[in-house]
Amino acid sequence: MSPVTERRHPRPADAILLVGGVALLTALGLWARIDLGPLDVAVAVLSVGAAVVQVRRPVAGAFAAAVLAVLSPVATPVATIGALQAAWRGRFRTAAAVAAAGVLAHLLQWRWYPNPALGFEWWALLVVVTYGALLGWGALAKARRRLLISLHERAERAEAEQGRRVAEARAAERRALARDMHDVLANRLSLVATHAGALEFRPDAPPEKVAMAAGVVRDGVHQALEELRQVIGLLREDDEAATGGPVTVADLERLIEESRAAGQTVEVRNALSVAILPPSIGRTAFRVLQEGLTNARKHAAGSPVDLALSGAPGTDLTVELANPLPAQGDAPVVPGSGLGLVGLTERVRLAGGRLDHERGDGRFRLRARLPWPT
Repeated sequence: MSPVTERRHPRPADAILLVGGVALLTALGLWARIDLGPLDVAVAVLSVGAAVVQVRRPVAGAFAAAVLAVLSPVATPVATIGALQAAWRGRFRTAAAVAAAGVLAHLLQWRWYPNPALGFEWWALLVVVTYGALLGWGALAKARRRLLISLHERAERAEAEQGRRVAEARAAERRALARDMHDVLANRLSLVATHAGALEFRPDAPPEKVAMAAGVVRDGVHQALEELRQVIGLLREDDEAATGGPVTVADLERLIEESRAAGQTVEVRNALSVAILPPSIGRTAFRVLQEGLTNARKHAAGSPVDLALSGAPGTDLTVELANPLPAQGDAPVVPGSGLGLVGLTERVRLAGGRLDHERGDGRFRLRARLPWPT
């Protein structure tokens, strides 16, 4: 259940507190009465009963308490609390009528229990101010409760909408990765099919040629199986896509140069041991670098970016970017949806790697680790 909800009736603990508080105040009123009579005792008992009625029917209980207040000052606590309950849990017009009934009851009470030391004018002023304060307090508490409920519901809707957008971003990233893998597999399998066809139509080829073609087929199938391992579980679309080749370090350098041409300062530490990256991780590394540079341009325009590339076959390919955090209050140059890192995390995870991003020491760091098979 939501932490802030519109309650028709008080919780059991609140109801016990209400009735117990009225009973205590009524008992104190009886003890303070100098000329205590049977009517006061009867009104005290009925006041506790009116408090019980207020738990389920605050307006009816408040009107009953107002009638009792005419008969004895002992009913004043339950009458004032009833007015507060009506303002807090009922409509304002009804609560105003309850407050007016309470004022009238205490003015009539003066007829039976006057206080010469106070005077009727001051008594009337005190009664009106008290009930006006109770009416305003209850209405304010009711408005605040409804505002909290509205804000909580709005937060829940925003959280649900963000969850939907995150799910859509992950699904889109899965589809994009599936298309990439489809392109790579098509390239591998077409190569396998070409050499297998050569073996079929040239059975008289020299043994060296047959062995070479069989080796190419074997390597191609092995690499295709490695790619298929990453495609399992991904959603694929049957649209046409252009065949893509492997990502090289030159492709990463081209992306860096494009960022530099746009005015972005990029300091690179390249410790890669090869020039061509495996297709299984090359496109993911390219995507990480692209997203990291884009985020730096949007959120920290003009700030230098430190880029570190490292890795070798049999270890992990690491792509790490760091840039200063923007100044407090600075808005992004280009507003973003906040879902780029969500999709990127999903892509890296599906490639068997891990993506971390953090803020600390005045800098934002993005680090991706991708397994690099031998």
